[in-house]
Amino acid sequence: MSKQFWVFFGIGLVAVAITVALTMEGTKGNHLELDGRVLHVRLLSLNPKATIVVVDFRETNPSDVRFIVKNIEVTLDGVKDAPAGQVISKYDLKTIFDNLKIVGPKFNDALSTGDLIAPHQTVDRMVGARFELGEQAIAQRSAVRIRIEDLDRTVAELVEKQ
Repeated sequence: MSKQFWVFFGIGLVAVAITVALTMEGTKGNHLELDGRVLHVRLLSLNPKATIVVVDFRETNPSDVRFIVKNIEVTLDGVKDAPAGQVISKYDLKTIFDNLKIVGPKFNDALSTGDLIAPHQTVDRMVGARFELGEQAIAQRSAVRIRIEDLDRTVAELVEKQ
């Protein structure tokens, strides 16, 4: 093979690499994702074997695509045999905050199925879940994990940092 072939072959490889890089950068906003962090976790003991966990968090949608909530799950890390919590509806959370002042002030609106997080929007929300565990068991968790699924099956996970 001649030297001229290798020169043009190298130039072709560089051109293809530049085209692929520009295409990836140009479509970066089309990749749906959420970035966020847990701000605050509160526990409300209902009885010795049931506790409500309320999690305040901040979510940012850096993409150019809207995120529509299909499903929310709340789980506990580091708690033996802990099932997923039963997510509390936004209306029931409002009732809890209106009637049980011991849980503290309501900082954010609740996130629920069907809610929309617009492109490039940052929102502060909360989610509540009931666990059939005592407050002591939940207090010894290593983290609370929130899993939010979009209609298109994209999943975002937020993990509490202890």
